[in-house]
Amino acid sequence: SLFYQTAGYKGPYGYQKRREGDGRSCVRYKCGLTNTIQDVLRQRPGWMEVKDDGEWDFNWCDVGWLRENFDHSYMEEHVRICHFRNHYELTRKNLMVKNLKRYRKTLEREAGRIEASKCDFFPRTFELPSEYHLFVEEFKRSPGSTWIMKPVARSQGKGIFLFQKLKDIMDWKKVTPCGNDGSRSEEQRDETQVESYVAQRYIENPYLISGRKFDLRVYVLVTSYIPLKAWLYRDGFARFSSTRFSLTSIDDQYVHLTNVAVQKTAPDYDPEKGCKWQMQQLRRYLTARHGTETIEALFKDVDNIFVRSLQSVQKVIINDKHCFELYGYDILLDQDLKPWLIEVNASPSLTASSQEDYEMKCCLLEDTLHIVDMEGRLTGREKRVGGYDLMWNDGPVYREDVNLETLGSACFTANTHLGCVNDRKKQLRQLLKPFPGKKRI
Repeated sequence: SLFYQTAGYKGPYGYQKRREGDGRSCVRYKCGLTNTIQDVLRQRPGWMEVKDDGEWDFNWCDVGWLRENFDHSYMEEHVRICHFRNHYELTRKNLMVKNLKRYRKTLEREAGRIEASKCDFFPRTFELPSEYHLFVEEFKRSPGSTWIMKPVARSQGKGIFLFQKLKDIMDWKKVTPCGNDGSRSEEQRDETQVESYVAQRYIENPYLISGRKFDLRVYVLVTSYIPLKAWLYRDGFARFSSTRFSLTSIDDQYVHLTNVAVQKTAPDYDPEKGCKWQMQQLRRYLTARHGTETIEALFKDVDNIFVRSLQSVQKVIINDKHCFELYGYDILLDQDLKPWLIEVNASPSLTASSQEDYEMKCCLLEDTLHIVDMEGRLTGREKRVGGYDLMWNDGPVYREDVNLETLGSACFTANTHLGCVNDRKKQLRQLLKPFPGKKRI
């Protein structure tokens, strides 16, 4: 914790200072989760946990708490909370698609076809039961193809299945309970009466490594929607299925679902080895196979997914200066190295599946807290904080590369470094130098 100041530093909220003589400014936090985030908050110098109904400056809550309490909480200027009020516009599978489809239409109208085609990164999707007839028409246009069915309000691979025949979902329609079957969480009861599903074209040609399917989990932090300000974390991981891919076994969840929650129940799962590669490892592997240029283009397409998906909800999300949100994006690559957006999670799992995973998530969360900056140590002009790079700030953010061939004129390269070296400790040491005259702890 060499980044923290000692005695005499009141911070921007001097009035929160604890007893005289205890020099560090104090941030009172509330935490509704019991995993990595709790450890990170506990270890943060000058932060103090409040229990139950104590007053707090910072709240890392789950979405259930938010739904119950957000509307009746008065929040002072400096207070921060880790979700936007209606985050589900981006993180519920059906609403995400609805917003993307609407955004794509608007783009086509205002900017033309080519611009709109930059939103073609999600598979054909229909909401059931409401779009059942549209779905059947599309299904009949492509006989023999595989579709995937997902409940809109569940996570961790629950309730998902693949199908190739309409009769498979006729059976499903009969067994899907209407109303509350007692097994659904508060969240689903609140937000869906008949359980809604989405039917989505299944990506039948996923990119395979050693015959196995994988998807990418990438972390994006949004600190404001209007104007849009979004940060991309350098680390993330690829999650592999434990079983070789084949479309002949569409009932085998270990083949088709890469969720760790599913894979860890596989008979041959090894938690330390797990089914994860760090993003750096994946980027190196792909670069060795396909060359730098191809993979840089791929990662640029992935950046496009983050920006467009956030822009698609920019006008519907209730922007609030008290809110920030850490999203877990799930991206799938196909054999043509085209990235597809599978879904966005508002509460990405912060529970670690291995020691390496724990360390990565601790760093991710520490850097998230650095950016939220309750201590008031940033200028607000930073393009990089720890492992985060500022990707969008009311417009694209570029690296400060100087291109020598064009005699010192700046070369416009996006300021994103997903899967690149993450030398965050060194960067933070420079960024968070103690104030002049203050000793390091």
